[in-house]
Amino acid sequence: MPRHTRIQGLIIQDHRILLIRGYECQTGNSFWVIPGGGPEPGETDEECVIREMNEETGLNVVVNNLVSDQEAPSNSVYKRLKTYQCTPVGGDPEPGSEPEDVNFDITAVRWFDLTDETERSIELRKNSYTYPFLQKFRQLLGYIQEK
Repeated sequence: MPRHTRIQGLIIQDHRILLIRGYECQTGNSFWVIPGGGPEPGETDEECVIREMNEETGLNVVVNNLVSDQEAPSNSVYKRLKTYQCTPVGGDPEPGSEPEDVNFDITAVRWFDLTDETERSIELRKNSYTYPFLQKFRQLLGYIQEK
């Protein structure tokens, strides 16, 4: 069943973006994605980002601003994606957990270089959900030019 909005936290430092590697226990699929998830009842977007970032990456963050509000890809369980730029203010990035979904594990946290297309793993480039989104942010931030 589609959920309405996925709230996600974008952290970029030293030309690198922080992603988490998720693993779906039932299907065996694994993929890289921007940390985030759905808001709990009564939770604001900012509260959701702060909670999700802490749960999934171990980082405490300050939410700076909304950088994107768009329709989710057709293969998503969400209808919309809202992405907030965040600044870490404490903690060290490490795989966290997804307490709302026992069939989903976070197996890694990794920084991906936004300036070097060849540095990114083949696995990330084949990801039809995250890779187009990553390319959009690379373009918005001036790492690649529009053709």
